[in-house]
Amino acid sequence: MRRDQSGAARRWALVVVGVVLVAAVGVLLWMTLRDNARPVAIDDARDRLGSTTGSTDDGVEDPGSSVGSVRPTPGVYRFTGEGTEGLSTPPLSQSQGPEMPATVTLDGEDCWVFRLDYSTNHWQQWRYCWDGDDLVEAGGDSWQRWMVGPTAFTNTGVFECAAGTVVIPAQRRAGQTWSGTCTGRNDGTDGEMTSSGPYRFVGETTLPVAGADVDALHFVRERTMSGAQTGTERSEVWFDATTGLPLRNERTLEAQTETVIGASTYTEEGWFQLAEPGPV
Repeated sequence: MRRDQSGAARRWALVVVGVVLVAAVGVLLWMTLRDNARPVAIDDARDRLGSTTGSTDDGVEDPGSSVGSVRPTPGVYRFTGEGTEGLSTPPLSQSQGPEMPATVTLDGEDCWVFRLDYSTNHWQQWRYCWDGDDLVEAGGDSWQRWMVGPTAFTNTGVFECAAGTVVIPAQRRAGQTWSGTCTGRNDGTDGEMTSSGPYRFVGETTLPVAGADVDALHFVRERTMSGAQTGTERSEVWFDATTGLPLRNERTLEAQTETVIGASTYTEEGWFQLAEPGPV
């Protein structure tokens, strides 16, 4: 009887040890793969921007002036939204928002840069330029950070767009479609990636911002990626009809990359929208 009791005690001890080990592994995985992305504060965006906004005299001009000279007032804008982004290998995910400050900086006489901070681990910026009476996308940059335990892995991407990649065409009608192409590379891939596809004008509308309706231009962009990364992207975008400032963006993205440990799929979906009408 004592032998049976002793064996049972040992089995229970092994079960308890097993449970403890499973719990410890679970805690370790949680600590290793946890989402540590946080919203970026308006003050942090303002401090980062510093004195790079350019003169506010170069902001929105009188509506009677040439459309090619109209640009958003430089400064920090308050956007809100939400989203998620993830990797299949290694299995990582992190959140975006709900606060997403954006900055506008002027670049030369005809261009400006719009940067949005999705979180402390992800920002993206687009460079827009007036080409005659058309607003075009010239290129941009993106940056991400992924935390695996105490180790940070970062990735920077840079892209340029072909001439004629329009954002706001001067001549447009509802249902009209253009094509656009951008090419870039990032730290996580070997070689270039090309993104191309149709860009469709849905029509003129209004979008509520802080209780007031703002005249907006609604577009849908669909892109297919090839080269170092393959996948698809779909974005619905609304731009301020007067200044060209992005007012709202809804997007889904899936891109696959070959790595030394196999194929890894990056996914992203989310939205952001202007919360206050001018710089804060």
